Amino acid sequence: MSRKETFERLKLLGVDPDSISAILITHEHADHIGGLPVLAKKRHGVQIPVYISHLTAPAVPWGDCEPALETFQAGASFTIGDIDVTSFTIPHDAADPVGYSLRAEGIKVSIATDLGYLPDSVRTHLRGSDLLMLESNHDLEMLKVGPYPWAIKQRVMSRVGHLSNDAASSFIRDELDTRTSTLILGHISEHNNHPALVEQAAAQALNGRTLFTRLVLADPRRGTETFVY
Repeated sequence: MSRKETFERLKLLGVDPDSISAILITHEHADHIGGLPVLAKKRHGVQIPVYISHLTAPAVPWGDCEPALETFQAGASFTIGDIDVTSFTIPHDAADPVGYSLRAEGIKVSIATDLGYLPDSVRTHLRGSDLLMLESNHDLEMLKVGPYPWAIKQRVMSRVGHLSNDAASSFIRDELDTRTSTLILGHISEHNNHPALVEQAAAQALNGRTLFTRLVLADPRRGTETFVY
């Protein structure tokens, strides 16, 4: 999103954009950093620090922006204000992609999108999450018959691509932590997926377990509600 869109969505949630104290970046692909160079510029004399891995930072086209970078080794933990942040490596075709777990006041929030599969290391980091945002990117059949060139289809389906509905649902069915009260499924492809398919697959996986987990689908065209713990 652009800085304008980001600020507009924050305002809809009652959040003052000037209250942002940090930006965390997962990887350098354009759909994740489109508004970053502008967002990272000084505003009212204040510059927001950007937390980004050592190898990802040089891969971002900063343009004329001179960002205030806080670089780290993938896998490192650090603190921002009263939030303890842990980064973890994810399998994706980027320079040094990471996911994040954030802890504050006994609550853990984890974010894992843009990953071709869920290795044991990622599964370990997702355990104990009260709120988890996980990718459910594509339906395999829709992807296979969809408009993408075959080379891109192969990339999406690869171990450094994106999670399918089946892969996400398999994790939900077999390993979703019983502590997770809210599961947000996002990064849903507009060309190779449909929200109804995502919801159906995930709901079936949840129904096979005695979990009190709320399922939420993230729509890229609008913000979600605010989740309060």
